[in-house]
Amino acid sequence: MTHPPKGSAAPPGPGTPTVPSVPPQHHQGTRPPAPASPPAPPPTPPTPRRRTAFAEGADRLRTAATTEPGRLRIIGAVLALLVVTFGAVTAWQVTDRAAAADDVLHRSQPLSSDAADIYRSLADANTAASSGFLAGREETGVNRVRYEKGIRTAAAKLVNAAANSEPGSPSAATVAKLNRLLPEYKGLIEQARTYNRQGFPVGGAYLRYANEKMQQEMLPAAEDLYKKENQRLRADYGDATPYPWAAIALGVIALAALAWAQHRNYRRTNRVLNHGLVAATAATTVVLLWLVVGHSVARAGLNDSYDHGVRSLNVLHDARIASLKARGNENLTLVSRGAETKKVGDETFDAYDYDFTQDMETLGKGLAQAEKLADDAPGEQPVTAAVGNMTEWKKRHAAARAEDENGEYQQALDKVIGAKGTTGECFDSVDANLAAALKHETTEFERAAGDGLDAMSGLSTGAAVLAVLAAAGAVLGIGRRLSEYR
Repeated sequence: MTHPPKGSAAPPGPGTPTVPSVPPQHHQGTRPPAPASPPAPPPTPPTPRRRTAFAEGADRLRTAATTEPGRLRIIGAVLALLVVTFGAVTAWQVTDRAAAADDVLHRSQPLSSDAADIYRSLADANTAASSGFLAGREETGVNRVRYEKGIRTAAAKLVNAAANSEPGSPSAATVAKLNRLLPEYKGLIEQARTYNRQGFPVGGAYLRYANEKMQQEMLPAAEDLYKKENQRLRADYGDATPYPWAAIALGVIALAALAWAQHRNYRRTNRVLNHGLVAATAATTVVLLWLVVGHSVARAGLNDSYDHGVRSLNVLHDARIASLKARGNENLTLVSRGAETKKVGDETFDAYDYDFTQDMETLGKGLAQAEKLADDAPGEQPVTAAVGNMTEWKKRHAAARAEDENGEYQQALDKVIGAKGTTGECFDSVDANLAAALKHETTEFERAAGDGLDAMSGLSTGAAVLAVLAAAGAVLGIGRRLSEYR
């Protein structure tokens, strides 16, 4: 019996199942590989982002600039834009300056004068009250009327100032303070008068207390209001007088662009004039000249109104107030009879007489400055007369003080409030002359400021209309050239 070779498998016999062979590359226990996936489709290119309108417009502009008709259209559009912008800026800047000039003439300066009148009226009422107190039972109706007039004037001016001040502003707070203090002051004066008529010495104490309220609270508040209104006046001048440089620069640029366009047209066509561009140039030139000349005239008028109006008015107001304060202190010197003293260095003075001396020095300086500022005879004459009145006042006051210091009280009183040759006559003359000077300077201010405002009237509207006409002329002139390419 033949055996198969050792190490070899026996052939399958009958009935033995056949086991399929395993391919050599696969091992028992491993999963056959999955069929290969189809290749990925190629990536879709990104959708191009839509271009902005600005970019598309820039492309069209570059394309148009490569042809002469396109260049002409661009030139026409730029010229029209320049001229219209010039007209708009001119109208805007001139309108602002005209509004500020109108405020100077009709708002700021009148309010500044009202504030000065409040101060002056309060000081005048205080002076009249002290003069009436000195007269005692023989008080004349003139002093009483003057006192009442001062109080009424101050009250009316305060109402006007309150109506024109912005709510919550410092000026409004000052006006409210004065409105509160005014009735308190009037009450003290009435009590002083009542006790004085009855012969009670306490009346003098009430008068001094009323004067203290006036000098330490009311007049400083009125002075503060006056300063605030002057600041607003200066601010309005600052808005009205600067040159409109932006409009002037745009006008020069527009004229330069129009000149270049006409020169370019001449070089390409040998035609000297293009009617549309010439009309645009003429209109632009008129606006620019009107702007420069008109504003220069307005500026000169406003500067003149400040130099020879506002400055003179301020000096005269200060001088008039100083004279009123001096008169009040002169009266109180006799009322107090040395009860109030002031120590300056090693010397002791009567407080009211010392203040009188200081007020007269202020008055003298103010009158000297007012004489320098006066630029014509009608303005200088009353100031010169006031200087003479002040000199005489000082002489009479010195004589009255000498009588008082010698114990001659009645003689001193007669020299202050008597019937003739009194210091009161000198004070009245100073006050009347300063009032005349103020009236003249107010007229001068209104004339100069009015001339400045009139120089700008119609300029903003005229500039806008002429600018539109100039733009139309530029477009028509360029359109004439474009018609030659059709």
